[in-house]
Amino acid sequence: MRFITSLLIVIFISSSIYQTHAQTISSKIIDSITQAPIPYATVQWKNKKGAITNEEGRFSILLEENSKESDTLFISCMGYESIARPLSTFTSTTIILSPSAIELKEVLVSNKNYSADEIIAFVNDNIERNYNFDLTKKRLFFRRSSFQRMLKSDFSLKKSTIKELNKKFLDSIINTIPENNSYYTEILGDLYGNYDEDYHKLNLIKASELYDKSMELDFAKIEEKFNDILKKNIKTDSYFKIKSGLFGTKLDSEEIFEEEVDSTDVEAVNKQLAETKKIEEERKKNFANYRRKTLGKIFNNLPITDDTDLNFLRNSGRYEFTLQEFTYLGDDAVYVIDFKPKRSEDYRGRIYINADDFALIQVDYNNVKSIKTFNLLGLSSDQYLSKGKIIFSKGNDDKYSLRYFESEYGTKMGVDRPLKIIELNKVVKGKNKQNELSGNIDFAFRNIDKNEVVIFESENISEAVFDSFKENKDILPTYLPTYNPEFWSGYNIIEPNQAIKEFTATDEN
Repeated sequence: MRFITSLLIVIFISSSIYQTHAQTISSKIIDSITQAPIPYATVQWKNKKGAITNEEGRFSILLEENSKESDTLFISCMGYESIARPLSTFTSTTIILSPSAIELKEVLVSNKNYSADEIIAFVNDNIERNYNFDLTKKRLFFRRSSFQRMLKSDFSLKKSTIKELNKKFLDSIINTIPENNSYYTEILGDLYGNYDEDYHKLNLIKASELYDKSMELDFAKIEEKFNDILKKNIKTDSYFKIKSGLFGTKLDSEEIFEEEVDSTDVEAVNKQLAETKKIEEERKKNFANYRRKTLGKIFNNLPITDDTDLNFLRNSGRYEFTLQEFTYLGDDAVYVIDFKPKRSEDYRGRIYINADDFALIQVDYNNVKSIKTFNLLGLSSDQYLSKGKIIFSKGNDDKYSLRYFESEYGTKMGVDRPLKIIELNKVVKGKNKQNELSGNIDFAFRNIDKNEVVIFESENISEAVFDSFKENKDILPTYLPTYNPEFWSGYNIIEPNQAIKEFTATDEN
């Protein structure tokens, strides 16, 4: 079992002004009244290309080489007055948005006084018309963040007939397990496909892994320690019987000792090099495949799809909806509706519906109970956290597509069960038990995974283009012990948060 590695990161691109030679705008958007940062604001220019501010209100947008200072930048956010100004006017390190003044009468004059349930029904009726379900090519940036915290790590030794395998030695092994560990991976690429989970292709452009190598559990060194002890204390014709609770397994002692390759044996060396190359190719293939599958699951689980877990639209009869207020997104009036389960559904949250075309344009959700639990024979798992934010935006074809996705999952896992390792010998007559190690394992840890996806641009493609496209699986992530803003120079990404910016690995080798 491998405990998740650590991470990353960052010296932030300082808030800056528009510079024609750099073709980049970096800034922070704040509330005019509270001075608080405004997260998830949309920053767009030409042809609706642009970015989304992170949770700290920061963004950095790369402009095209032919951009002019007279070109207009558009900034909008739910509940705020939108602004549209020439690029040359963005000369401050901060951009200020003012809250929208809600004119309820204006909304009610142009829209009937529908109930929350009626509005949700209209949303369902118009899903096929409002959203782009065609094949598309999407330029996107995807960041996955993983955080692990060890809550308990203990092995209580009951018996050991090998004096070197004592409590002190076992505690030294346990102490090598990091108590806290973090890991980031980031990719930029083009995703081809639609909302079908298994109908995607990914063209990786660039990728990075940001963590602290010194936090990795060094299994090679641990294995070496065990092997040294076992070689001195067991017979070569022995085998081990491993028992944990009601389960057991058998392992020949020969399987423990790996045969070393003689460097003078050219055939053996070439064989080893070929195996190393094969492993590297598999790693490349699996890295791309895993990211593609993760993205496929994200698109397949959006609330507008049929088989989604976020079923408050598709199975609206299972939820209670309450119309809370009206707000604006730019010039568009928006219904704000809260939802919660009537009985046993998993989620509650708030949804935002365009008052003119009844399109779902944003949803914030969180679980009301554990999503999945498991507890059997000392093994336990509790997915206690599942929350997220989803934002759709309208394209030039008047169809809505995913613009931003964020999800966060938290799981607590534990192992509390007996463990016994018995050395038995194949040739010894009579009582063939030679050595024994027994005790109890008691481990518990918490893991939080966060996914962020921003789609910068999207274009429809034909079935022929999709079928003929060949995936690029040769890209491997570049390891970064601290965040290097130059790594993503020339590309649009999600701005890193403060935790990423301040991360520094203790081991940068």
